[in-house]
Amino acid sequence: MELHEVIKKPIITEKSNLGMANNKYTFAVDLRANKFQIKKAVEEIFKVKVVDVKTATYAGKKVRRGAVIGKKSDWKKAVVTLAEGDRIDIIEGV
Repeated sequence: MELHEVIKKPIITEKSNLGMANNKYTFAVDLRANKFQIKKAVEEIFKVKVVDVKTATYAGKKVRRGAVIGKKSDWKKAVVTLAEGDRIDIIEGV
C-alpha cells in the first residue's frame, strides 16, 4: 500500500482542533491500514516524529433516499500523537 493511499484526509472538527493543542492530529485512513503503516506514512509525508497512534473503525450508517435504502461506507479514524516540538500545518500539508 502506497503512503498516500494510507492517509485519506485530515478530520477538522472542534474536538480535533482541541487535540491539536496537545500535538494530536486526526486523520481518516484506509480501512486496511494498521498502526505501523499509519505511523510510517505520517512520518514520511509530514517529516515529523510520531509517538503514538490510536485507531477506531466506524460502521457506515444506513441511509434512505425515498424508496431506496442504502448504506454509507465504513471508515477508519487515526489519532496521531507527535513528539514534543513537532507540528503539522493541516491546511498546507494535505
